[in-house]
Amino acid sequence: MATQLAAAEVQPRSKEKGKWWALVFLALAQFMVVLDGTIVNLALPRLQVEMGISDSTRSWVVTAYALALGAFLLLGGRIADFWGRKRTFILAAAGFAAASLLGGIAQQSWELIGARALQGLFAALLAPAALALLTVSFPGGKERGTAFAIFGSISGVGAAVGVLLGGFLTDYVSWRWCFFINVPIAVVALLGVGRRVSESRAGGSTRYDWPGVVLAALGLGSLVFGFTNAEHGWGAPEAWGFILAGVVLMVLFVVVEKKVQHPLLPLRVATERNRAAAFCASFLAGAVLIGGILFINYYIQIVLGFAPFIAGIASLPMTVVLIVTAGIVARNLPVLGAKIPSAVGPVFMAAAMLWLTQVTADGNYAVAMLPALILLGIGLGMVFVPMQNLALFGVDKDDAGVASALVNASQQIGGSLGIALFSTIAAAVTAAAGGTQLAALSAGYSAVFLWAAGLAILAAPIALLLIDINRKTFSGAASSDAPAVHL
Repeated sequence: MATQLAAAEVQPRSKEKGKWWALVFLALAQFMVVLDGTIVNLALPRLQVEMGISDSTRSWVVTAYALALGAFLLLGGRIADFWGRKRTFILAAAGFAAASLLGGIAQQSWELIGARALQGLFAALLAPAALALLTVSFPGGKERGTAFAIFGSISGVGAAVGVLLGGFLTDYVSWRWCFFINVPIAVVALLGVGRRVSESRAGGSTRYDWPGVVLAALGLGSLVFGFTNAEHGWGAPEAWGFILAGVVLMVLFVVVEKKVQHPLLPLRVATERNRAAAFCASFLAGAVLIGGILFINYYIQIVLGFAPFIAGIASLPMTVVLIVTAGIVARNLPVLGAKIPSAVGPVFMAAAMLWLTQVTADGNYAVAMLPALILLGIGLGMVFVPMQNLALFGVDKDDAGVASALVNASQQIGGSLGIALFSTIAAAVTAAAGGTQLAALSAGYSAVFLWAAGLAILAAPIALLLIDINRKTFSGAASSDAPAVHL
């Protein structure tokens, strides 16, 4: 009898310990996905010179990853639910490691861009599978909140480590190790989840909306390709032709989603006004964060002449301020409500970008960059927290995965379109500017930051007009058993 009681006591304790180990390996996978969004940025100038890549092609090294991740994230969530979350995770982690290895040994620009697209594709499987497995491992209660807080904080840590690690590896080893570093991380996560996590899958229909998948991927790809080709002139067929095709394909996507029985994106998720505000804010914030930060790194390295590792350290104030601001907003969200930070945050973001429009060839970091990085960190921290919460506010249980994937997908899509648009603007202004090469580059970057300020401020009226959740309602939702949200 005593032996049976001891065995019964050990089993729950082992299960309890097992799910926290599951959190470790799932968070490691999330860390890798976020890391790869920033680790290559600081390596781009060195990588471009060594591989002989043009300025227009250079942007695709970042865009290919963001676009593939954003375009296939919704499908990745469906595959994980239907095929099995653990199985999808293991396949995605192995595929991500293989794609990273291909990127590290690439000799031609097309090989590198293809590897980045493959990384984004496997990340689109990996991210929703990891989040779904975490939800199953922590079905409710206080522990779930703790697990999601840890999992969510990985995003900020991953972004910061990506900047530092990318600079360090580029300076002291080789830019190729920005890819190779993923291999051991992916292997550890794969083996850990294989041993510590049980398989799970959703019930019900397992039909895929393939027309929706094809239309969304082709539509988004056409838009990004069109914006990228606009450096040849907005009147060029390869610019407006692909942009027009992208718009038409996305309209067809909406028509298809209205009619199919099992849509890739149930329109009820995207059309509810509060969630629509979150998705729009996510799209604009992605353009400013992913697109704008890329050109901040260009200015720090190319114009100011910082080495990659020092440039990574120089970018850290924004990340630190973002994490601190996000924590403060998260604690006070039931008091503030969603509308105030969602409307005020874009003002800080726009102010940061307007400050950066003053960059010159003989500028210095303390005056030209540091105040803007602090303002940008405050603005992004204020926007991200309510954005993530609004995306899942009041959503049906069956749509929670789609809503979570959509807010991340909209950020990645905004980032890829932002990079394409900003690269085109920078190339055009730089070519038309006079003076030295550094002066011309500074003029191009200044134009980019002006456009980024315009995109950022658009989020403020969207928040004021669409968000209608009062503080009392939002406070109640925060304490309910609604789907957990990570920052």
